[in-house]
Amino acid sequence: MISVTPLGFPRIGARRELKQALESFWKGDSDAQSLQATAASLRERHWRLAREAGADLVPVNDFSLYDHVLDSAVLFDAIPASHRAAFEEDPLGGYFALARGLQDGRRDLRALEMTKWFDTNYHYLVPQFDAKQRFALRGDKPLAELAQAQALGIQARPVLLGPVSLLKLGKRVDGGDPRELLDNLLPAYAELLSKLKAAGAQWVQLDEPALVLDLDDTDRAAYRRAYAALAEVDAPQRLLTTYFGALGDNAALAAQLPVEGLHLDLVRAPQQLESVLPLLPEERALSLGVVDGRNIWRADLDAALSLARRAGARAKWLAPSCSLLHVPTDLELERKLPTPLKHWMAYAKQKIEELRLLADALAGNADAERDLAAAASARAARLASPLLRNTQVRKRLAAIEPAMADRVSPYPKRARLQQERLNLPLFPTTTIGSFPQTAEVRRARAEHKAGKIDDAAYQAFLENETVLCLREQEALGIDVLVHGEFERNDMVEYFGEQLDGFAFTAHGWVQSYGSRCVKPPVLFGDVSRPRPMTVDWTRYAQSQTSRPVKGMLTGPVTILQWSFVRDDQPRADSCRQIALALRDEVLDLEAADIAVIQIDEPALREGLPLRRADWPAYLGWAGESFRLAASGVGDATQIHTHMCYAEFNDIIDAVAALDADVISIETSRSRMELLDAFARYRYPNGIGPGVYDIHSPRVPSEAEMSELLDKALEVLDPAQLWVNPDCGLKTRGWPEVRAALQAMVRAAEGLREAARATA
Repeated sequence: MISVTPLGFPRIGARRELKQALESFWKGDSDAQSLQATAASLRERHWRLAREAGADLVPVNDFSLYDHVLDSAVLFDAIPASHRAAFEEDPLGGYFALARGLQDGRRDLRALEMTKWFDTNYHYLVPQFDAKQRFALRGDKPLAELAQAQALGIQARPVLLGPVSLLKLGKRVDGGDPRELLDNLLPAYAELLSKLKAAGAQWVQLDEPALVLDLDDTDRAAYRRAYAALAEVDAPQRLLTTYFGALGDNAALAAQLPVEGLHLDLVRAPQQLESVLPLLPEERALSLGVVDGRNIWRADLDAALSLARRAGARAKWLAPSCSLLHVPTDLELERKLPTPLKHWMAYAKQKIEELRLLADALAGNADAERDLAAAASARAARLASPLLRNTQVRKRLAAIEPAMADRVSPYPKRARLQQERLNLPLFPTTTIGSFPQTAEVRRARAEHKAGKIDDAAYQAFLENETVLCLREQEALGIDVLVHGEFERNDMVEYFGEQLDGFAFTAHGWVQSYGSRCVKPPVLFGDVSRPRPMTVDWTRYAQSQTSRPVKGMLTGPVTILQWSFVRDDQPRADSCRQIALALRDEVLDLEAADIAVIQIDEPALREGLPLRRADWPAYLGWAGESFRLAASGVGDATQIHTHMCYAEFNDIIDAVAALDADVISIETSRSRMELLDAFARYRYPNGIGPGVYDIHSPRVPSEAEMSELLDKALEVLDPAQLWVNPDCGLKTRGWPEVRAALQAMVRAAEGLREAARATA
């Protein structure tokens, strides 16, 4: 009989219990024992929830206090020399020093680089290796979590990030190839697998998502060598897990590796079942990923059932396409969702229930057949619902002309007119958008939402916070100001709340990184803008200062990427609809005499398909969508965009084609490495390489920022260079923000003094 198993489960808790425990620990309000007790409680709760929903086998070691890739690096002792003393003194403190940095009077440790987990909005910490890297098994996290499940009588399968993917996701600080370290790493994996077998594990899940990427001969040789070596170990049976797309030309490689089971993502790539089946040895078991692990719509169970039947006796497990890390925990907590919409959705628990229904139907259960028919009827009703379609939006989409995506004049002419209007100094300073969302701000928002304070009182509170924020920036000497975004809960949710075609949840939280959680909007229908969204607040802020205030918008690609998106039409069409709505907002900001408008696109690189052959189509509609939103303005209006945690080398042409007047990017954790792509391309427009890592609580010094700016000037013209943090300051506290921005402004002033001295 076919079994049901998830590949991973959400970690943070349905009510963000892990977030609260982490932040309490970081503030010093609770101790390590309390944090670990919360973690143990969440693991048990999630295992029981999965079992109650119908899972026969649950994953263990998918839980993390911060990030599973960081866990893997620590597990195999890939700890940079700079952090090793901190680890030896306090393993938990050293772990968080890698994740967040550490300043304690004795040490000033920077956090590891952070980037996107394939094409998701989850961020992972980039493992750091060196040429003399020695790996060893450190700690017992997988074994301890297996033992915890066993003590509860729960059948569990340990989850490990596979050795080749671990190395490919990391970087060598000496510039070498991490794959050269494979032979050093494999003995540590072998030791762990042997210990898991001795501890009673029957199966182990080895995640190798890199198998869906474009691989070269060195990659393929690494896979063959790694899995041949691990096949010699007295280990549990191995489930090789791939997800986020098709194996494609790597199918024969994956099918030939000496493992006992193979997982296929049949949501993103249902067609691959037919191509993989003939390649598999007869004894190889299959795990079928037939329910979407990345979106919240109920599955097409008829299609899933058809796939399972075609797999036949090879199918051992029914599973989600990938870990359920990317969806919320339990739809039952949603009390206020409109009835039709809630019936269309499934969170992690409900997805396991769908898998259970499929397994029961395959077993010939009559009740399951009836429930499948009901599910098919509900899906058909959603696809036919008039809530999904707006005739006017569709007419406007059909009327898009190419000229709508072009600025009036080329950048050099625009730059002259913008400087005449703004009169900015050399090396202008700005921030990315948000300022600290203090406890007072969050409390006022909650009280207003609960009806404890009225609209007028809340408006007065927000106006006061906005003015205080402007005065802070003026006192610091920042040149282009922002209003602080105190009225906004989230950079995507805020806009989705004001656009038709979106709905919102109360408990739809997913992890972005560490304790950072987001609640993605649900994009279920055609998108339009009923009224201006940001104009009043931006106009008010500009009326309170003589310095330019940026209008702050989230771009169409990012709104799309960071929402749960409808699956009944091409994503490109949904993105263009959002772009047209934002175009109206940009034009209204310009009409309100706002001279600088920032349209953030941190998710542009994230949305890039995993296979290079699919890039041109995506970059075509994604870039067009940004330009549709931005290009209606006149030459003297300055358009900024912001991107973070992205490798730009491969898409620099597409970034340049956005034709933003100024782009700000994350570069502090990479020590300005990301600027190399812009230098090689000879990018002509303005660039603000971030000099201040806002995702770490440490405060960089003026000297540190000056060093980064000097690095930037090695590859950029002084007239191009803006000075700004890496990202918005929402998650930081005012004391560290003041100190860091003061140092940032002094660093910019130092550059100006040096420029005057050499003029």
